[in-house]
Amino acid sequence: MIGIGIYVKGSPEAIRLYQAAFGLELGYHVLNRDGTFFHSELSRNGEPFCSVVEAKGDTYAQVHPIELGVTFENRYELEQAFRVLSDGGKVEMEIGELPWSPCAAMVRDRFGVKWFLSLPQHQPQAGWTPET
Repeated sequence: MIGIGIYVKGSPEAIRLYQAAFGLELGYHVLNRDGTFFHSELSRNGEPFCSVVEAKGDTYAQVHPIELGVTFENRYELEQAFRVLSDGGKVEMEIGELPWSPCAAMVRDRFGVKWFLSLPQHQPQAGWTPET
């Protein structure tokens, strides 16, 4: 499964727009302290549609607006993809655990495509907030 992550300035407004345009439901999400989205999951008819994240910096959303996400069956497959994509690319987040995934990594391949690699997601314990 490939997922799409959209980086924007003004993530709450973008989510409302996409909900109205595509009939999406906001599922699991984590807010930044300023009310923008650190992570969001939008779905349609119970099926994942995309993720919307608040872009950092003034030009990030203009330069790197999309991230492709791939969910793997097991850690071995994830590690293999990470090695291949990292060769000649840039590791943006080493393989590790996140509050919503037991194993995830982020890499920009040698062509500039950003990939978020993860094992099936789960919801973190109540009370988790991103460090800013």
